[in-house]
Amino acid sequence: MLIQFWKRRKKQCVSIVCSIGILFSSIFFLNGCEATFLEEKKSSKEAENERFASFTEKLFCKEVATSQISLHYTLKEPEAYGIDKADTAYGMIQTDSTQIKTAAENMQQALYTFSYEKLNVKNRITYDLLKQYLRNLREEADYLYYEEPLNTVNGVQTQIPIVLSEYQFYDRTDVEAYLDVLSETRDYFQQIIAFEREKADRGLFLSDEMADQVLEQCNAFLAMGNGNYLYSTFVSRVGELQELSEKEKSDYIQQNARQMEEQVYPAYEDLIQAVKELKGKGTNEKGLCYFPEGRKYYEWYIQQSVGVTDTIRELEQQTRRQISEDITGMEEAVNEAKQAAAILENGKAERILEKLKKGIANAFPEIPKTSLRIKYVPEEMQEHLSPAFYMIPAIDYTEENVIYVNQIQMRDDLTLFTTLAHEGYPGHLYQTIFFENTDPDPIRSILNFGGYVEGWATYAEMCSYYLMPLSKTQAAILQKNSSVILALYALADMGIHYEGWSRMDTVEFYARYGIKDAETVDKIYDLILGSPGNYLKYYIGYVKFLELKKEWIKSGNQSQKEFHKAVLSVGPAPFEIVGNIFPCDSFCVIISTGTKNNKRRCLKKRVTAFFIYYRETI
Repeated sequence: MLIQFWKRRKKQCVSIVCSIGILFSSIFFLNGCEATFLEEKKSSKEAENERFASFTEKLFCKEVATSQISLHYTLKEPEAYGIDKADTAYGMIQTDSTQIKTAAENMQQALYTFSYEKLNVKNRITYDLLKQYLRNLREEADYLYYEEPLNTVNGVQTQIPIVLSEYQFYDRTDVEAYLDVLSETRDYFQQIIAFEREKADRGLFLSDEMADQVLEQCNAFLAMGNGNYLYSTFVSRVGELQELSEKEKSDYIQQNARQMEEQVYPAYEDLIQAVKELKGKGTNEKGLCYFPEGRKYYEWYIQQSVGVTDTIRELEQQTRRQISEDITGMEEAVNEAKQAAAILENGKAERILEKLKKGIANAFPEIPKTSLRIKYVPEEMQEHLSPAFYMIPAIDYTEENVIYVNQIQMRDDLTLFTTLAHEGYPGHLYQTIFFENTDPDPIRSILNFGGYVEGWATYAEMCSYYLMPLSKTQAAILQKNSSVILALYALADMGIHYEGWSRMDTVEFYARYGIKDAETVDKIYDLILGSPGNYLKYYIGYVKFLELKKEWIKSGNQSQKEFHKAVLSVGPAPFEIVGNIFPCDSFCVIISTGTKNNKRRCLKKRVTAFFIYYRETI
């Protein structure tokens, strides 16, 4: 369906996704008989690894071609993978749970035809990821109607315009493909509307307050009229294509305007009308736990989206322990540290990013040079979009990196500094470029591990305090204060959706930590209602990285750079798999060479397990 902005009223990362019920929903059965085509002289292990690589590439090609949006954002040159065109513009919303389960089971059977023992480390990691991903898909089929494509934090109504505005034109075929995408916008929105009607019939539609927020977001988009940035960005992108004549450019611009008038704006009008009609059918004004299977769904969702096996109770306990650790001895010095941080000389984004790039050189491994553009959220959408987000580039063209900054939410240079660390160096951009340079299996680009991804970016953000012109004590105070604030969001998320907190319960909770502005807390409550579990990807992911780092040190390794290299080299994955690399008496990492051959190096006597990966998906 389209984008995911890993958001927490702070920062986020954008990548491409499929649809509701989604990844691997159109799976074909691969029986693994390709081995017969391999040369007999090849070793059994070599043949098995080649067969597995062929299997994952076919799966990747099949899945990435389910929508033109996914295809374009994942591959600059799909023809290099033998892909001619995508099945649809935006993807299909799949709600047949039986079909989804059957597809996942078929793919599991195909996966089990491979000999795990014969696979190399890189392929074993991919195998483990696919195995868990397919298990999650089967389980997800029981909760399809708990998903909310119109959620108020990152719903399609706010994400589609950004995705369309960043659709790059490399040649005239991209322009024509884009116009074809626009032509299907109204039909795609009708799919969403039909899905929302089914949710309403099951008593799972948005609350009236959430519905009002969706309407506000849609109306804000329509209110831009002829000044909409989807007009201006199209003109700019077409204007850069030298192969087009002036007449061709003019014709394309007219076609875009016509599609906006006939497809895009009517799609939003249709959605507004449908939400108005369905408003009042939402039976729940509180957290997920007030739905029939809501508590069970929430715990399952947190475990699979964050990548943990912990229960909600265990996560609550972990969060409170970390809060207690962070709060100790820092309360009185926070304001003093904030004042010290004000000495940042220049808040310009580009200069801050250069400072961050230089600052991380000693503690983080080097990455290839890449380009980066800073863009700013259109003024008309500032109230409805995240403070910042990173657009993940195509896996075969990582030169094209964009970070959007929402200026209205950049309160000061300190906020801008930590935001750019989260989105840029050593956050999302950095981890994306590093991992892509290890030549990972393409299938991993469409596997989503939000806890790892946002956990790393939050970890990077916390590290950035120590790159400011501050004393170590001042930096630590600001970092711990930021950690506590995020922890309170995480606890409130679990409290609202699992414990059943009311608005008043949430006000009382924040009051215990000195936050007594009821209006502020009311906004936090709405934000958490609008995107269940979102804050846990950031906070729990961050805490898990801290735990991994402690295990690293405990094993006798003191180098931060080597720790970061180990994590980044294996890439995003559930923390259960990531944690397997940290046994008590051994430690093994995957060291990337940047070539087709990744080298496994044991840092201690024996190997017992290995690490794992990330990549976000729009």
